[in-house]
Amino acid sequence: MDGGMRVDDGWTEGCGADGWGCLGSPRPLPGWAGIKSGGGGAGAAFPLAMSSPAALREGYEHFDPRAYLRNNYLPPRADFSSEEFVVPWKLRCLAETFASGEIRGRMLIDVGSGPTIYQLLSACDHFEEIVATDFLAVNREELGRWARGEPGAFDWSPFIQHVCKIEGRGEPWQDKQRRLRQRLRRILPIDVHRPEPLGAPLRPRADALLSAFCLEAVSPDRAAFLRALRHVGTLLRPGGHLVLLGALGESFYLAGPARLPVVPLEESDVREALAAAGFALRELRSYAMPPALRTGVDDVDGVFFAHAQKPLET
Repeated sequence: MDGGMRVDDGWTEGCGADGWGCLGSPRPLPGWAGIKSGGGGAGAAFPLAMSSPAALREGYEHFDPRAYLRNNYLPPRADFSSEEFVVPWKLRCLAETFASGEIRGRMLIDVGSGPTIYQLLSACDHFEEIVATDFLAVNREELGRWARGEPGAFDWSPFIQHVCKIEGRGEPWQDKQRRLRQRLRRILPIDVHRPEPLGAPLRPRADALLSAFCLEAVSPDRAAFLRALRHVGTLLRPGGHLVLLGALGESFYLAGPARLPVVPLEESDVREALAAAGFALRELRSYAMPPALRTGVDDVDGVFFAHAQKPLET
């Protein structure tokens, strides 16, 4: 098993004894990187700064993964009692899209994983290898703790149980958890604002890309969002699939002591960016955030789910 993606610029690697868990330590890079949006913890010590890369990087130095998880992946947002809540909606979108069997292959790259794995639960059944990525070492470390099954890691079992329920195959949730841990072989640094986000060309390219609440969180404007989308598109083979989740109408979110900017997007912005980046849109869904889930950790209006495909080269 390959313990890590070999690149010569942008990070150093350190792999665990089992070989899968490469937690890189990035050198300072220009621009921003793959980091999730959509709510964080409490506090707002750092002001919004959409125009300054240095200020945004400084804010993300204070990103608290546990605060982010607490406010987005525990109740009320992670309430599985009704499909009307946002987390079950996201999980159903993912389950239905991957259930078609059309999105499959050797490798899927999750762009800007943050400290979460829920987005990979339906995908892991269809790929030999899952590669998680994030700019922040604290997020990669959080992922590594879960993948190694360490005490104190975030408990994703309610999410896994719910996905098994909606997939309807009668699979024990422990089997799905084990399979994702086995296939999550690499956890790598990424900077979506570099033309080569992983620091070097990827060969062979991925069969699919997945990205949840990342690109809009690290882009100061729509033009930067489009550039980031084009950059990550270089990681995908011709004919490969892109699954994208993101925030609609969000301008900020809180993550521990940081108040972090987000470029506010509308559905039309998502459509236009995908087309301009050379993707063919297959499906676009949206979710309106109900008042009960507007908890003050962000100002998000809703969530979009997009499935797009990179055309075959002619």
